[in-house]
Amino acid sequence: MAEFPILRQATDADLPALERLIETSTRTLLARHYSAAQLEAALGPVFGVDRQLVRDGTYFACDHDGEIVACGGWSKRASVYGGDRARRNEDPLLDPARDAARIRAFFVAPAWERRGLGRALLAASEAAIREAGFTRIELAATLAGEPLYRANGYSVAARTEAPLPGGLTLTVIRMTKTVG
Repeated sequence: MAEFPILRQATDADLPALERLIETSTRTLLARHYSAAQLEAALGPVFGVDRQLVRDGTYFACDHDGEIVACGGWSKRASVYGGDRARRNEDPLLDPARDAARIRAFFVAPAWERRGLGRALLAASEAAIREAGFTRIELAATLAGEPLYRANGYSVAARTEAPLPGGLTLTVIRMTKTVG
């Protein structure tokens, strides 16, 4: 793992690899913060691929020797988090003059954690957000992701419990940032 992975836009061809990465990352890295039951219930509805981000060209993959080792991006659409399995219609577009862009779905392969991939994905996302004309960003962080976002200038707006199937909940942290 000598060289830094190539950061590029994700494509439809990446979808199976993204699903596998999200599942592995969720089951391994998030297990430090959430129960196995919470993670099982969250895989898919909360932690899953949102194909709309890929179609919009706002989702990135970090590729190392043909393997996707991290992914994440941003959205110009209303959903703050979650996969698209249960979504029936296209998510509405946000207005950059009025709404905050969304940081969405950051996942890293366990062998690549703490190597700067989250920061690289965040920098690419924020640059694209500014280019799209947004001046505010919001996100829903996991307990594992909160330190990354806090270290990059995001402020906690609220801590909430996202409902999951089976009557479970998942702690998420709504965070915000203003960009110029």
